[in-house]
Amino acid sequence: MGRNEKFANVVFPLKSVMVVETMANMGLIYFVFLVGLEMDISIIKRTGKKTILMALAGMVLPFMIAICLSSLIADTNEIDQTNCVLYLGIVLSATAFPVLARMLVELKLINTELGKLALSTSLINDVCAWMLLASAIALSDERVNIWASLWVGVSNIFFLSFSFVIVRPIMSWLIEKTPEGKAFSEFQLCIVLTGVMISAFITDVLGTHSIFGAFVYGLVIPNGPLGAAIIEKLEDFVSGLLLPLFYAISGLKTNINLISGTNTWTFVLSVIPLSYLGKIAGTLLVSNMFQIPNRDGVVLGLLMNSKGLIEIIVLNVGREQKVHHSISLLT
Repeated sequence: MGRNEKFANVVFPLKSVMVVETMANMGLIYFVFLVGLEMDISIIKRTGKKTILMALAGMVLPFMIAICLSSLIADTNEIDQTNCVLYLGIVLSATAFPVLARMLVELKLINTELGKLALSTSLINDVCAWMLLASAIALSDERVNIWASLWVGVSNIFFLSFSFVIVRPIMSWLIEKTPEGKAFSEFQLCIVLTGVMISAFITDVLGTHSIFGAFVYGLVIPNGPLGAAIIEKLEDFVSGLLLPLFYAISGLKTNINLISGTNTWTFVLSVIPLSYLGKIAGTLLVSNMFQIPNRDGVVLGLLMNSKGLIEIIVLNVGREQKVHHSISLLT
C-alpha cells in the first residue's frame, strides 16, 4: 500500500473510502459513455486515406518509443514486459478526442480544414486506443490462459456486433417515434441511461472492463436529439461532481516516491519529449505524402498530442490488472 493510500485511510474511514471509490467508478463509467456519445462514427466512413494513415502513423511511432523505453523501468520479478509495453504504448499513442474537440472550439478552428482534419484523425486514434485497451485487458489477465483470452476477444466482438446490429436500430426507432421538436420523456431517458450500467456489467462479466461497455453503448446511440438531451441532463452532474472523485481517488493511489533511481528519472525525462516528437514526426511524415504544408503538419502533430482522462484510465486499469506498479507513477 502506498503512502497516499495509508493517508487516505487515516483521513477517511475505510467504509467512506469505499463509498467514494464506488461513486468515482460510477462517474467514470458515465463519463466514458458521454465520450462515446459525443463521437460521430460516421466521420470514419466519410474520411479518406489521408486521415487514416495520419492516425496510424501518430500511433505507431509512440508505440515504438514505448518498446524502446520500457526496458528502463522493467523489473522482471514484478512486471510482465509485454503487457507493460502494451499499456505504456496506449498511453503514449492515444489522443484525447474530447479535449481536442474543446480546444478546437475555443481556438475557433473547428470549422477550418485543419480543424476538421485534426478532429477526424483524433477520432480514429481514440477509437483505436479504446480497442487496444480492451485487447490489453484480455491479454493481461493472469488468471486466464491463451484460450480464455481468445474467448474474451470473441465474446466482445459478439457484444460489439449485437450493439450495432440490435441496439443501434432500437435507439433510431426511439428517435423516430418521438415527434420532432418534442422533448424526450424522463422515462425514456431513464431507460436509455440504465442501458449504460447494463452494458458496463456485460463487458465486465465477459472479462474486459466495464468502461468498454459504456464506451460502446455511447457509440451506438445516433448523433441527434437523443444524444443532445442525454448530454444536457448528464454532463454537468458527471463532470462537475462524480468525475472529480475519480481524480481524487487516482491521486490518493499514486505514490510519487516511486520516482527514484537513475532508471526511473531517465525514463520520466525521456518519455515526455520523445512521445511528443514521435506524434509530430508521424503526423508530419503523412502530411508531406499528401502535400500538406510543413507548418500545418507540425500544428496537426501538436494537436494530436492532446492528452486527457483516457491516459489516467489506462494506467488505473493496468494497476487493477496487476500488470505493473512502477509505471503507475505516471498517473
